[in-house]
Amino acid sequence: MTVPRLLVPLSFTLLSACAQQPTNPIELDAESECPIRLQVGQALTLTLPSNPSTGYRWRIENPASNILRSLGPEVYSAPDEVGVVGSSGVSTWRYQASTAGEGHLLLVYQQPWARDVAPVQTFDCVVRVN
Repeated sequence: MTVPRLLVPLSFTLLSACAQQPTNPIELDAESECPIRLQVGQALTLTLPSNPSTGYRWRIENPASNILRSLGPEVYSAPDEVGVVGSSGVSTWRYQASTAGEGHLLLVYQQPWARDVAPVQTFDCVVRVN
């Protein structure tokens, strides 16, 4: 076989291997252990308990935008029990590791109008992307 005939199939094989993204998404929650390691292209889902009916909301202080790309806005999910006023639910954010490096994903849980009051909860996670 000639060299060009060998290079074409080999090139396609290498390109397809590079194009594949990691298929195992990482899920973080309030009890997750940080720091967390991701591969470029890997998905990250962050889920935190939330109860907007109390006036408290999660606010992203640092989205680690140097290494993570947001895949959309926060999504709040209420409990399945209809008619339960004041029940807490969960807020979810989705990210994708975009660049190798290190960053802090930092969120605070507080009432938006009381920014001078210390947050009642903080989520701070070091994220490393290879």
